[in-house]
Amino acid sequence: MQVIIDLCVVPVGVGVSVSKYVAACQKIFEDSGLSYKMHSYGTNIEGEWDTVMAAVKRCHETVHEMGAPRISSTMRMGTRTDRDQTMDDKVKSVEEKLG
Repeated sequence: MQVIIDLCVVPVGVGVSVSKYVAACQKIFEDSGLSYKMHSYGTNIEGEWDTVMAAVKRCHETVHEMGAPRISSTMRMGTRTDRDQTMDDKVKSVEEKLG
């Protein structure tokens, strides 16, 4: 099953800047061959359910390995069975309506 998620990973107990942890997760998504788009408060990721969830798990494992004692993540997800739809399709649909 295909899934699109919006993921925000917040390492806790590592100080104010978390960009190196975010970069590590972005590398995981890239290496997984997933389609992803980072935004200012998280990352949208799309792909096969098991591949996406494995990448999220690996992101958590890596951030812990980097020294974060805690991680607080939020994730929203959506699936469809009526047709295929990508992240770009969703954005394009709204942009077309905006003219």
